[in-house]
Amino acid sequence: MKDLQARFHDIIAPVIAFDSEIEIIDGKGSWVTDRDGKQYLDFACGIAVTNLGHRPDAVVAAAQAQLNKLWHAGGAFIYEPIVTAAEHIIDIAPDGIDKMLFMNSGAEAVEASVKLARKVSGRQGIITFRGGFHGRTMGAVTYTTSKAKYRQGYHPLLPSTFVVPYPHPYGWGMSQEDANAYALRELEFKFRYEVTPGEVAAFLIEPMQGEGGYYPASKPYLDALRAIADEHGILLIMDEVQTGFGRTGDWFTSQVYDVRPDIIVMGKAIANGLPLSGVGGSSAIMDKWMPGSHGATFGGNPVSCAASAATVQELKSVVPTVNETSRHAFERWNDLKAKHASIGDVRGLGLMIGIELVKADGSPDPDAFAAIASYAHEVGMFILNCGPDGNIIRFIPPLNISRDDLDRGIDILGDAITAYEA
Repeated sequence: MKDLQARFHDIIAPVIAFDSEIEIIDGKGSWVTDRDGKQYLDFACGIAVTNLGHRPDAVVAAAQAQLNKLWHAGGAFIYEPIVTAAEHIIDIAPDGIDKMLFMNSGAEAVEASVKLARKVSGRQGIITFRGGFHGRTMGAVTYTTSKAKYRQGYHPLLPSTFVVPYPHPYGWGMSQEDANAYALRELEFKFRYEVTPGEVAAFLIEPMQGEGGYYPASKPYLDALRAIADEHGILLIMDEVQTGFGRTGDWFTSQVYDVRPDIIVMGKAIANGLPLSGVGGSSAIMDKWMPGSHGATFGGNPVSCAASAATVQELKSVVPTVNETSRHAFERWNDLKAKHASIGDVRGLGLMIGIELVKADGSPDPDAFAAIASYAHEVGMFILNCGPDGNIIRFIPPLNISRDDLDRGIDILGDAITAYEA
């Protein structure tokens, strides 16, 4: 019989790129195990999904208990887990978010949020921000500009979508203040030359960009965007698919910055790995979305919702510890930055940290990431990259990682950087 890799390549469409050919068979906590018994420290977390690590006992128990009762309803019936999950999420959501819609994936939730904004506002224009990642379905990829290849071959995309700069101070060689001013000036020009504010239904923004390079937006910028939205009756949609559920130091990044979203999009860590996503909004907005205007066969699956409620409950003791762990991680990374010329920038919030790898002239160095990731794989650690050039380490360990495992991961990456520079 063929080995698993051969069978995989024979039968699985190549369109989805896997980051390695490591064949894992088990995961627990911060570690995964391959078929040969080798363990890897997992700092990919399923792309910021397993915030509680692999197989947290309470979440497993909740999912198993629900499997033994009801595992699908398909919108035909009302069932307890969907209500309980919504109650748990509303309890920790930003002020003003008091109703939920559940979908399956982040991309679906993004598309639902845009449909909601267009429906209730009566407007059609959507303004997105360069470098944002919002998914890869046909609608979501219209709003995704983190890499041009995600849109290649799919034009024409959805009309009435307008892209403006997102503040990238390091990439632009500017201070945060100057980057904010430049981005806001370009938004003003967009209103002056391309689309009037009265035609815009929503701003769709990540309060900290993920795939685009792990750039925090900054509070002054989001405050200014909130004020512009209020002035012109534009809805502010915050895509917190990657940043949510404690990743950036509070339940949601909008709470870190104390900036109110009109609509919030959730996914990834919402059920610690089971397929679920959500759109939250105020009753004033949600109640205008008439029955039948949107739907999903599997959205709000009972097992996923049971896992989500348990995930939120378990995170209540974890989220308050994230900023302390974050301070330690930033101290260690800034120490490494002082020692290594190939580290151009260390930025982020909470345990969502981007380490930008650069060449001697300051330009992006994707070869550095490839070498560092290869070294890490050899010694038993897995990491992901981000950014349009693939040169930024995504530092996204589980939120409940032990200090020993955290330091072990940073030690491995420090050694890998030393080896690359040598």
